[in-house]
Amino acid sequence: MSAAAKDATRAEGTHVTTRSMAEAAKRASRGLAPLSEDRRNAALEAMANALEAHAAELLAASAEDVLAAEHATEKLPAATLSRLKLNATKLAEMVAQVRSVAALPDPLGRTLDAIELDDQDPSTTSGAPGPSHLGNRDQPATNAGLHLTKLSVPLGVLAVIFEARPDAVTQIASLAIKSGNAVLLKPGKEVERTAAAIVHVLREALASVDLPADSVALVVGRERTNELLTMHDLIDLAIPRGSKQLVDYVMANSRIPVLGHSEGICHIYVDRAANEELAMRVIEDAKSDYPAACNAVETVLVHREIATEFLPKLAEHLRARGITLHGDAITQQILRGMEILPVHDWHTEYGELELSLGIVSSLDAAIDHIHTHGSSHTESILTEDPIAAERFLREVDAAGVFHNASTRFADGFRYGFGAEVGISTSKFHARGPVGLEGLTTYKYVLRGAGHTAGDYRGADGRSFTHRRKL
Repeated sequence: MSAAAKDATRAEGTHVTTRSMAEAAKRASRGLAPLSEDRRNAALEAMANALEAHAAELLAASAEDVLAAEHATEKLPAATLSRLKLNATKLAEMVAQVRSVAALPDPLGRTLDAIELDDQDPSTTSGAPGPSHLGNRDQPATNAGLHLTKLSVPLGVLAVIFEARPDAVTQIASLAIKSGNAVLLKPGKEVERTAAAIVHVLREALASVDLPADSVALVVGRERTNELLTMHDLIDLAIPRGSKQLVDYVMANSRIPVLGHSEGICHIYVDRAANEELAMRVIEDAKSDYPAACNAVETVLVHREIATEFLPKLAEHLRARGITLHGDAITQQILRGMEILPVHDWHTEYGELELSLGIVSSLDAAIDHIHTHGSSHTESILTEDPIAAERFLREVDAAGVFHNASTRFADGFRYGFGAEVGISTSKFHARGPVGLEGLTTYKYVLRGAGHTAGDYRGADGRSFTHRRKL
């Protein structure tokens, strides 16, 4: 795509009102919902092919965004700049994620429940029950009786507001198409060029397989965020992906249901029965594999019985890998002679090669610390004691609880979801990495043969059978 085409794509959001874009997305969502799985998968393959074919242009757009960010008066944090950069490896991963979403089972039209309310025609008072119909959406009911099915369906229209995350465009667009949803993408200014280029490619790919291009649309301009957040009549779910400030703002300024998490304050607790070598390997990965990610560990808690022996080894191991360490008073005493900064705030999400270390007296103290300072994102225990491990997994209240594993596994792609629209720390609708299932809801389908509610009233009324068929 030429620079002129990219400029035209960005300008599209300027000349078309935000509401008209949302209305077009709503119309597109109604066209997507009844499509067969084959049609939706064909669209995803077209999207993947188009991303590969336009790789050079997408990388060039990203380079422009990065250059602008590096020369901006207001500098981006290192973690944000890291997320912003798109290279060939990351683009290949984005393409692989689109194809992995296509390979997932169809989330739509699934029978979640099936209940026989009555086994006979309302005019019949006796006779053998008719055959049960379990709600195949492509097969009309042919049996007598009254049958209720609970079927998975799309949410409708998603509005995704994100910062410095070019991979969010392809993750969310692919999950939206697979789940029959349309999506409005509102990028931060720092990633507008890349997002515009990607969306342009995706819209052309959708049109090439006769799907509405408005299934994926770009909304540009900071002032349009507030406009999107008022459109509860058109938008079914808002998904903020970015800083705590962004998530908090969206949650506080919209009547649209919001899926998101405020912070990624992830902990690793090193129990007194931990394997030292395993612990150092896991902690290194959880911090240094991708420190800007929300699932990177920010605090390591060590049982005091092993602290004197284990902490110096851990500190040397991490410092050798360029990780800046903060410690509580006991940690600083044990590690005297090393450069250990004080912990100013256990709620800090560093997003960089920095880590807080703390000493706890017991498993209970570790759990209390996590519940006091954590963000309900992802927590891990490192121990060879199965009783301690099971207590931790059972009692810690978080979207993800791990045993002897890096917090970096809290990811939709690693969980086998193909990709994710984000990670939710809410307890309603969806929790943890949100994939296809989190973009669906359900509806009740009732098939009868002239049944009326009055037939079941009074002493001589018919009786419900209420037989589960799943």
